[in-house]
Amino acid sequence: MKSAVLFALSAVASCVAMANESITVVSYGGSLATAQIEAAHKPFAKESGIKVISEDYSGGIAQVKAQVDTNKITWDVVDMELPNAVRACNAGLLERIDPDKDLAPGNDGKVASQDFIPGALSECGVASIVWSTAVAYNTKAFKNGQPTALKDFFDLQRFPGKRSLRKAPQVNLEWALLADGVPREEVYATLETDEGLERAFAKLDTIKDQVVWWEAGAQPPQLLADGEVVMTSAYNGRIYDAQVKEKQPFQIIWDGQMYDMDVWTVPKGTPKKEQAMAFLRFATQSSVLADQSKYIAYGPTRQSSQPLVSEEVKPHLPTTDANFATALQVDSEWWADHADELSERFNAWLAK
Repeated sequence: MKSAVLFALSAVASCVAMANESITVVSYGGSLATAQIEAAHKPFAKESGIKVISEDYSGGIAQVKAQVDTNKITWDVVDMELPNAVRACNAGLLERIDPDKDLAPGNDGKVASQDFIPGALSECGVASIVWSTAVAYNTKAFKNGQPTALKDFFDLQRFPGKRSLRKAPQVNLEWALLADGVPREEVYATLETDEGLERAFAKLDTIKDQVVWWEAGAQPPQLLADGEVVMTSAYNGRIYDAQVKEKQPFQIIWDGQMYDMDVWTVPKGTPKKEQAMAFLRFATQSSVLADQSKYIAYGPTRQSSQPLVSEEVKPHLPTTDANFATALQVDSEWWADHADELSERFNAWLAK
């Protein structure tokens, strides 16, 4: 009896200590951060008493590495693109996660390892959204027909005007090969060869002088709205937000969409690991992941979340059957192995 009382008092003390704490959760800003704040941060803070401080960053692993290497960790939970999470995990920068121990079961009772979609769980990360980079265009920009396929992005004669692409090799190289006729299942094998890389860069050469390069996710819809470009690569959630909330005349071309997942990670050695893991468990519940789609059109990563998604939103998700038909998943392991060398080559190509 005495031990039970002591355990109860210890649990209460732990809860009180956690309630007086705060954690810093880092993401990419914009509509994604808004969705995370509304669906996860606020209800978690209300339930746990732990204040959630939201910060934005532009991605990559450099800032996390600097914090871990110097043992001056100020970020407790970080939203990473899957390739970066793989790289950071391999470099020993992230805490390990045991899905069935650290994560909640699905609302249907399934343990996490059986409920998350394939690829959503990794050694150091838990995917929270399926998102897509797709081509978007301003419907008012073209008077003689509208673009409908990825290859139209590279067709300057039929669809003249400036384009915009993210200032990075990922997606651009895959799209170049897809638009040049390489089958989806052969894209990464082709990029493994010198000839394949030359082919991809040669295809990008055909539009290079018409490209405006973007770095932040908020830029593509703004470039379209301002008329600076007629077509752009963009995160589907950003375009959905512009369509629905701002009533912009934008359209997504789902053909050739490159889909990926964002994952929650915890920097190695954070002094607030207990609170960070509590947030992770809360933020990856079935209902929370479904709720996020109310604010941004990214698909949830748990099977038990799917029935909870609004019927109104489902047609705008990357994973809807019609939208997903010609999708290609970003190969995170491949990019983890090739990101550095291809970033160097891409930057050199830009400077030419």
